[in-house]
Amino acid sequence: MFRTLRRALCAAAAALLLPLIPLAAAPQAHAAEAGGAGYWHTSGRQILDASGQPVRVAGINWFGFETSNNVVHGLWARDYKSMVDQIRTTGYNTLRIPFSDDILKPGATPAGIDFSAGKNADLQGLSSLQVLDRIVGYAGRTGVKVILDRHRPDGAGQSALWYTAAVPESTWIANLKSLAGRYAGDPAVVGIDLHNEPHDPACWGCGDTTRDWRLAAQRAGNAVLSVNPNLLIFVEGVQTFEGVSGWWGGNLMGVARYPVQLDVPNRVVYSAHDYATSVAQQTWFSDPSFPANMPGIWDKYWGYIFKQNIAPVWVGEFGTTLQSTVDQKWLAALVDYLRPTSTYGGDSFHWTFWSWNPNSGDTGGILKDDWQTVDTVKDGYLTSVKAPGFAPGTGGGDPGDPGDPGGGTAACTAAYTVGSDWGGGFNADVKVTNTGTTAISSWKVTWTWSGSQKVTSMWNASYTQSGSTVTAANAAHNGALATGGSASFGFGATPGGGGVPSVSCTAG
Repeated sequence: MFRTLRRALCAAAAALLLPLIPLAAAPQAHAAEAGGAGYWHTSGRQILDASGQPVRVAGINWFGFETSNNVVHGLWARDYKSMVDQIRTTGYNTLRIPFSDDILKPGATPAGIDFSAGKNADLQGLSSLQVLDRIVGYAGRTGVKVILDRHRPDGAGQSALWYTAAVPESTWIANLKSLAGRYAGDPAVVGIDLHNEPHDPACWGCGDTTRDWRLAAQRAGNAVLSVNPNLLIFVEGVQTFEGVSGWWGGNLMGVARYPVQLDVPNRVVYSAHDYATSVAQQTWFSDPSFPANMPGIWDKYWGYIFKQNIAPVWVGEFGTTLQSTVDQKWLAALVDYLRPTSTYGGDSFHWTFWSWNPNSGDTGGILKDDWQTVDTVKDGYLTSVKAPGFAPGTGGGDPGDPGDPGGGTAACTAAYTVGSDWGGGFNADVKVTNTGTTAISSWKVTWTWSGSQKVTSMWNASYTQSGSTVTAANAAHNGALATGGSASFGFGATPGGGGVPSVSCTAG
């Protein structure tokens, strides 16, 4: 959902609590290692790569192709390659790219791309689809997978149903098939999210072909698989099932009785969306037991699908401005519910956070308004559920990609910025940049405070402190940096008044 638009919200209702199988009877957990080779398929509640290795989608939404710009946002500030590099080094292994059917119209061209100082030079003169090709191609070469999300029928706004008077079902299906065929043979694109956030009057299992989203998803999914049988088919929920309402696209209660059945087996992944109070109020946020009540809410709407080993579940969107205490508790509870990668590996819920973009009206983004700096507090909430990146593709990497052979000088710099200081403590961000002539696989940053400051917490890095000297080392997901690439980490410390010390960076 493009975050400046919002949904009419739900009446809370009595739960249809479904029995959950004991976790002991669930598939054995496996490590989500840096694999992801080839196309993917499902097995029970897990997603497996071409060699049968479990993978975990731990990604980010980068929107814009669904708007009147007809291209991802932020290219007015950044080169697209540097954006993809930063997404990868920040620890996100998958891109969900929303689009509208407008980009498939003849003559559709992107707007809002800066070509000055050599930025985005290879995008000049391209159509919107050709720009998408370049982004998909570069993402694949760097090991980032892509899920294409049919977000809107046109750039003007969302639709409750998968079709409108101007964009009938036949156009929707034809365009999905066109994209499936366009990327056939390119496993960087692992699947298609058929339609974003179906909502009332959409139904699930009611049998009315003009409203039954489950039947429409079967028609569209089979059409996509007729062109490319290797793709995963991501199917979102609806708003209301048998009188019980939830978030748009977030109600998958009907799957228990009416599962999506496709001609090609092991291709369905169910997708839920879940949000906090910065998007809209829900009754469960004011429940006296909040946030302890939330796992039961998630179980009811979509978690049971995973826990009963029916199919994988992907939380395709979740986000918040993180300004209220309720939202902070909600995000911490949801991340815990999604299952830490260190414990469960690929036997976990999959996710793509909303959003990378800072210009999302009711959630903000992982990037701050400068389109450069990572919000390390928000990003830090996601650390435990991030997963290793996938192996870089074999489609011919760009010079300077990690893993390129050849010599070069390994070097890095670090920029230390105090974000807030309230006297009793402070928060700071540190941005590490590879300034050498070769890719690096690790880094360490060291500084010495002039006072008695002590680190109290750190995210996206580990640390040791001896006296007033702190040494921070990369986390598992952000040590590898291409030439010119960067990673960020943040920390809290006490007392305040830390100032900005001199910092040094060592590359490995």
